[in-house]
Amino acid sequence: MSSIIPRAAFRAAPRLRAPFRPSTALRDATAASEREHSKTAMKKEAKLDPELYILAAVMVGAGGLAGWYFSTNLTSGSSESPVGKKEGSEPWKTGTDGKYQYYPGGDASKGARDAPSAVNESIIPNVTLPKSLHDKYNKYGKDISEW
Repeated sequence: MSSIIPRAAFRAAPRLRAPFRPSTALRDATAASEREHSKTAMKKEAKLDPELYILAAVMVGAGGLAGWYFSTNLTSGSSESPVGKKEGSEPWKTGTDGKYQYYPGGDASKGARDAPSAVNESIIPNVTLPKSLHDKYNKYGKDISEW
């Protein structure tokens, strides 16, 4: 506890001296000399290792190809693929029970098929059980309140 009070007093005391900052002309001259030094070092190293040019070209090319690929082939969060839907198969146009129709494989020369329903689909497992056990344990095709 005794060290907290002097520390707080030290922080509250005004600074007596401004921090040292070199003049802008000196900073600019130093920065210019560092740039010149780095340019000469790069030229010297490039003469020693000319394969770095090839490596740089390969890396720039790989980055360019990756950018081109991801800009043309956008990735998405789903794996949906377009389906060749039969025109005019909407239930409000046909007056049927709500089955859309599609062309298998998107080929219109093949006959149109009824699409499976996304809402009312029943899974019928391939089991051989007595009817009483099947009715008791089968959860497919039942209302949730019947479980």
